[in-house]
Amino acid sequence: MRAQWLVGSMLLALATAGAAAPAQTYDERPAVARPTNEGANYERRIVDIPMRDGVKLHTVILIPKGAHDAAVLMTRTPYNAEAWTMNTKAGDLATALEGYDNAYDVIAEGGYIRVVQDIRGKYGSGGTYVMNRPLVGSSLNPTKVDDSTDCYDTIEWLVKNLKESNGKVGILGISYDGYEPLVALINPHPALKVSVPMNPMVDGWRGDDWFHNGAFRQMNMEYVWEQVATRDNSLPWFHNFADQYDEFLDATSAGELGRRHGLDQIGTWQKVTAHPAYDAFWQEQAMDTILAKQPLKVPVMLVDSLWDQEDIYGALAVYRAIKPKDVNGDMVYLSMGPWYHGQEISRASNLGNIEWDQDTGKWWRHQVLGPFLAHYLKGEPMQVPPVSAFQSGSNKWQALDHWPIAPAATPLYLKPGGALGFDRADGDAQTADYVSDPAHPVPFVPRPVAPIGYDGDHWTAWLTSDQRNASSRPDVLTFETEALTAPVTLAGQPMVHLNAATSGTESDWVVKLIDVYPGQVAGDQKMGGYQLAVAMDIFRGRYREGLDKAKPITPDAPLDYQWALPAVNHVFKPGHRIMVQVQSSWFPLYDRNPQKFVDNIFFAKPGDYQKATQRITVAGANASYIALPVVK
Repeated sequence: MRAQWLVGSMLLALATAGAAAPAQTYDERPAVARPTNEGANYERRIVDIPMRDGVKLHTVILIPKGAHDAAVLMTRTPYNAEAWTMNTKAGDLATALEGYDNAYDVIAEGGYIRVVQDIRGKYGSGGTYVMNRPLVGSSLNPTKVDDSTDCYDTIEWLVKNLKESNGKVGILGISYDGYEPLVALINPHPALKVSVPMNPMVDGWRGDDWFHNGAFRQMNMEYVWEQVATRDNSLPWFHNFADQYDEFLDATSAGELGRRHGLDQIGTWQKVTAHPAYDAFWQEQAMDTILAKQPLKVPVMLVDSLWDQEDIYGALAVYRAIKPKDVNGDMVYLSMGPWYHGQEISRASNLGNIEWDQDTGKWWRHQVLGPFLAHYLKGEPMQVPPVSAFQSGSNKWQALDHWPIAPAATPLYLKPGGALGFDRADGDAQTADYVSDPAHPVPFVPRPVAPIGYDGDHWTAWLTSDQRNASSRPDVLTFETEALTAPVTLAGQPMVHLNAATSGTESDWVVKLIDVYPGQVAGDQKMGGYQLAVAMDIFRGRYREGLDKAKPITPDAPLDYQWALPAVNHVFKPGHRIMVQVQSSWFPLYDRNPQKFVDNIFFAKPGDYQKATQRITVAGANASYIALPVVK
């Protein structure tokens, strides 16, 4: 009986104790982890900054230890502010920042407060995402907010809440991040003292990410999917072929490949495919046109990469648009370097196989970018010229007072027999002919073609890749001068004047301006016979009468096609030759032209693709030529 009583008492005690004791959570993580930052030379703060419509934007703020009266350098990005501010997990600010999208040495040495913010709808920020969100007041934006208003609201918060700040803010960035310093110029915040758009997205149709003169840059389809499908780019685009040449050829058209990958769900893709011509949709968003109509209130330095494989059009287009407003010559500056897209913030002693005899990125950051920012944000004197331009060939930096140096006024004529010269071949009209077959398009780089970002120089340096691979094909025409006996210096934008006929009703034309090295080059033997393209671009023939409306080509009729090549600042040295190549495909970077007119090439069918005989006029009054900006 006593034993039963003892057992009962023990059970009651256990039950009572169990009821009275608080429940324990089996978790080793603190409610809020607070890093000590011990040994670090900066403090990291995370803030969600409210916008005027209540949406909060995720913002990373890096403040140097002991900062006082420091200026702010801001970048707004769709690419993950948390990651961009911790490229290396380091207690040293410069080491943590080194990488995309940070001019790490300029930021750290200048003592700047570094601010990086996720734009609306991406990563840690709230709201919805629209690629290059059109401006408030545009027919394309039904809301009261855009990247310009978000930038304004962010600066307003920063100057009110960062006690370490001197109240001055600069904005800089590359590519999409370079688009943000452009929109910041629209109704700018009074505290915005300087803007540095580097390799900015400006006009997606004329010559930046989506099209070049009407030809679609289909290898960017992967970017559209990953950028828009999710907030954090967590849904990858899967490849089914090791060689992208095979993948795009297998799908026939860009529209069909998009369907296979589910791109039809994506608003950006729907808009791009619905607007293959340069209609109001594209014109209304062109930032050079928009800024030409705005008052110039903030000093700007536009940064252009001469071999920019992504956004080679934009920086110089904006420069042409706003430089006329700079009546005192102290508001609009230009830098032109021998770089791929964004290379100016990293080591830049070479671009692929081409050596520059110096680290051009480091020189520019310390001699141009750093002093420019310090002048407007800290009041320090500067001696930065209106134009800082690297001249390839001579491999030297130039301090210029304007750009371009020379107009495109010196014709370089295509001639019979593959000749090229500054004198026209007169007499009866003659043509150089080739057959363009969409079933066997000319690759833009030697195969196998890796996806963008998968194989280093294969993408970043492709514009400087050796063009001998193309020149050996029967569907690529080559024209070449004799070896030069004196240097030929170009400083401006070449203009193509192509007179050509096709047996089809539609055609693309690709023209390349090339520096051919001597057969042997002592000291750099890999460059023997190298064919370095200094400028090249594509034109879709259906837009020869107007970029806003496609028209079929009259078969076998010699017609004039004119378009600009990217800017050149180059010296063809004695012993070198000048070459021009002409072809009708550049695959798979650009979608194939079926060479039969269809309403929308995005949705061309297999039966639409046909061979065509192409005839380039090389003699007579209408002989084809490139007008070169030769410095006399």
